[in-house]
Amino acid sequence: MAQFFNEILNWLAGIVGLHVGADSWLGYIAAAGVHIGLLIQVVAVGALIFIWMERKIAGRIQDRLGPTRVGGKFGWLQTLADGVKLVAKEDVTPKDADRLLFKLAPYVSFAASFTGYMALPFAFGWAAQEVNVAVFFIVAVLGLEVFGVILAGYASGSKWSLFGGMREAAQVVSYEVPIGLCIVVPVLIVGSMNLVTIGEAQAGLFTNWLILHDPFTFLIFWVYFTCAIASVNRAPFDLAEAESELVAGFHTEYSGLRWSFFFMAEYGSMFLVSGLAAVLFFGGWNGPIPIFHMLPAVPGLEGGPSGHWAYEQGETGWRILGFLANVGGVHNLILKSAIGVTVMMWIRWTLPRLRIDQVMTVCLKYCVPLAAIFFIGAVVWKLAFPFPFINDIAPLHGRRLANVREGWVLAPNAVGEAPAAIPAPVTPERPPHPASVQDEPVAIISAGQEAQP
Repeated sequence: MAQFFNEILNWLAGIVGLHVGADSWLGYIAAAGVHIGLLIQVVAVGALIFIWMERKIAGRIQDRLGPTRVGGKFGWLQTLADGVKLVAKEDVTPKDADRLLFKLAPYVSFAASFTGYMALPFAFGWAAQEVNVAVFFIVAVLGLEVFGVILAGYASGSKWSLFGGMREAAQVVSYEVPIGLCIVVPVLIVGSMNLVTIGEAQAGLFTNWLILHDPFTFLIFWVYFTCAIASVNRAPFDLAEAESELVAGFHTEYSGLRWSFFFMAEYGSMFLVSGLAAVLFFGGWNGPIPIFHMLPAVPGLEGGPSGHWAYEQGETGWRILGFLANVGGVHNLILKSAIGVTVMMWIRWTLPRLRIDQVMTVCLKYCVPLAAIFFIGAVVWKLAFPFPFINDIAPLHGRRLANVREGWVLAPNAVGEAPAAIPAPVTPERPPHPASVQDEPVAIISAGQEAQP
């Protein structure tokens, strides 16, 4: 996209006798602005829709109607009306608050939630910034949201806000451990931390989705989803406010627009962890039936190398059919993520809130041991017990996972010959499909370790 903008800028500059290079920083700034603008719409518009959904789902579960007055029968504009009210509301800062930190905290939380979207691919090749370690980048960035929580609780000058902030901080930091163990399993199976590679490895029928790879991967998804609910401060793990306190926790002293930024960060994080789950376990942007990989090219419009709509590995040009296939992939990912958010809302209005000791017990006594056991089980299943599972019964195309090794050190073989040929490096534009890498055994060593025969 940056090169596209540089071509336009070069054409405009040529009118006045100037020149803009193909790698000019102007094009990259323009491309970054487009990416940021699109992702802001996902977070902001998504928050509007999800708040309306929350009220409707809560109403149905509690046998009432929910919003019905603003925006017609279903109250479509209720959230928008509340947003206008929050913008017009007075921005109050408590007398004893640290003014700088108090005003900064909501933006820290929102920035942490928003930054994770930069590495989340919505379709093949459609990521604001494709990162080879995107899995752990997203989890690490989401962990930074706790700084906004701590700042809000500390800077408010209220002991109840401080208590709420400390409870949230202890919860979020603790649940990062089992989440890390859960996301290692898809990385182990595919052999890459690149989310585009993980998503493309699941192309084909829904039987190729990693949640159906083996029983341990199926079970570890539920551990991930439980920990994800806790990591985004959702009930029954929303310990910002305790049952014994008539306050709202770390954001008790906030009002107006700054208060809304905390909730935009919360709903943005809910969609983000659901999107990450969709890519890791549910095929990402690939539908249950690979329609765009099966549709033949339309006469007059160019198809991929195999004559179908969807983009394939190695393609770098723009095609209208490939673009339409990616649009369908975006809708697939958004639908899967929205289902995850809906289930989180369902759980919130079904289960009671836990105490802080119960929340920590769930994490340390249950989630961490279960994640460790399922991780070991997935490793053993992969290496020693290759029994057929749903993933292996009806694959659409033959492929073996865990063939991509990005940036690992190759040891020389036993007879002292040169190391085996290293596959072509993964480029940000088009990472190689796992099936395209030769499946030949190589020895992996760390820096300074001697190669063993």
